[in-house]
Amino acid sequence: MNTPNELKYAASHEWLAADGTVGISDFAQDQLGDVVYVELPEVGREVKAGETVAVVESVKTASDIYAPATGTITAVNGELSGTPELVNSGPYEGGWLFRMDVTKEGDLMDAGAYASANN
Repeated sequence: MNTPNELKYAASHEWLAADGTVGISDFAQDQLGDVVYVELPEVGREVKAGETVAVVESVKTASDIYAPATGTITAVNGELSGTPELVNSGPYEGGWLFRMDVTKEGDLMDAGAYASANN
């Protein structure tokens, strides 16, 4: 399982980068299987940590995505509308979901704690 050290992780498998970029972890995309659709939040939406903000659908199931922090959605990854499989092939690169202006982080773990919790 790939768990970059520079990111913070929610128990619900979202990651948060220092610049406010959010996605799902390598562990989560592996558990989901082949992603076929991603429903992204609206830019400008204000969200609270733990609130459902997106949905990732795979051939197996649909999974709610929760905000790892409180803040405002500033951008979404438009590439996912045509190529949702980017979530599988690069969950920390091209498969990011949205960016947000973070006002307060939620209950997040460092990479080591997240990896330990999911082994």
